[in-house]
Amino acid sequence: MGHGHGHGHGADSDRRYLRAALVLLVVFMAAEVVVGVMANSIALISDAGHMLTDAASIALALMAMTMAARPARGAYTFGWKRAEILSAAVNGLTFVLLVAYFVYEGVRRLIEPPEVKGLLVLGTALVGIAVNAAAAWLIARADRSSLNVEGAFQHILNDMYAFIATAIAGAVVWLTGWGRADAIAALVVAALMARSAYGLLRDAGRILFEAAPPGLHPAEVSEAIAAHADVTGVEDLHVWTVTSGFPALSAHVIVRTGGDCHRIRRELAELLHERFHIDHTTLQVDHVPGTACRILKAAERPAPGPPPARITSGSGRLSGGHSLDRS
Repeated sequence: MGHGHGHGHGADSDRRYLRAALVLLVVFMAAEVVVGVMANSIALISDAGHMLTDAASIALALMAMTMAARPARGAYTFGWKRAEILSAAVNGLTFVLLVAYFVYEGVRRLIEPPEVKGLLVLGTALVGIAVNAAAAWLIARADRSSLNVEGAFQHILNDMYAFIATAIAGAVVWLTGWGRADAIAALVVAALMARSAYGLLRDAGRILFEAAPPGLHPAEVSEAIAAHADVTGVEDLHVWTVTSGFPALSAHVIVRTGGDCHRIRRELAELLHERFHIDHTTLQVDHVPGTACRILKAAERPAPGPPPARITSGSGRLSGGHSLDRS
């Protein structure tokens, strides 16, 4: 059986980038909540709520990275590598809850627009754009092949877009006095959050339900294995993702009579690595179809009887004491 792993590089550096982004966001978020209340702006408060999910996503990412680094032991044969996928799913669910709230509040303010201090909203949003750009730059330097890190990056990138919408709304309110622009900006933020939620929940769901990695088709993998000159059949093929960047495969491969099972297994493992980038493979290689063990139904089992006789080496007698007829 071939086993290999090609995941997990620069975890310490990733943690440093994530911690720096977390500090930056938490400090600005606290200030934004105060300013949002002073300006009576749902757009600013929704942005602060979005930043809260940013901070939570980074905190969860850091916690999941620590858990995923634990070695496999006992019943947890893959360790805690799925922790980051659960973290990404939690991030997606928080998006859904915040979307529901901001849609409700945005629609309510469209119907009954309150007085909003546009200049204060504009100034805060412009600072928010700079803060989120800096945080996005920090996280972009981490390993974004991790679904967890990518989830945190998407949080911050969407928040930056949301601040741009809020800045436009603040300018409109300041220059024209049209207060509904603030509510419209909040609805734009909600739409961006809904898009991110869908992407995170879709990707996390694929891994949790052990679907094949995106872009990797099991039928194509099966055809590639079966194309080997010594392979006559492929059964029980499974391709899944243990965690981000860690695809795995198992299969029962039937080869022609007289084929070298060990050589064929090595060649197939190399094929899967080079063509499909799958390093963790478990291949059961057999010569003849139908020789694998199977569980018999009770009706198919032979009736119990005495154990079969065996020949004792160097004698002409059976082990049960009976003579062996050599005629």
